[in-house]
Amino acid sequence: MTNFVVKTLANAAALAVAIWLLAGITLDDQSSLGRRALTLILVALVFGLVNIVVKPIVKFFSLPLFILTLGLFTLVVNALMLLLTSWLAEQLDLSFHVDGFWTAVLGGLIISVVSWAVNLALPDKS
Repeated sequence: MTNFVVKTLANAAALAVAIWLLAGITLDDQSSLGRRALTLILVALVFGLVNIVVKPIVKFFSLPLFILTLGLFTLVVNALMLLLTSWLAEQLDLSFHVDGFWTAVLGGLIISVVSWAVNLALPDKS
């Protein structure tokens, strides 16, 4: 349970950095700080679920592309997972949006690096 909370907080921190750095990834600015924090945590949960459920299936079916590109196709898969998270957030009436594929590629790269760094710094308990 602790590991789930740590990974969700790491995702939330990584999403917050991507929102801060990229103009194309937005969270509704008109709500209060508490509402924005709650929305960010809910989006991090959706992002985590997408990465747990959908990402392994996509990676399996695109394995030849991973081999052909020596792993660089990971950037495309991460971008697609971020775009799917944006679409699901819209369906769940969460104020999170990603503008386009290339913004998602940069956002996925930022989220991967920040999430890795935060997971490295936070304790890893099951």
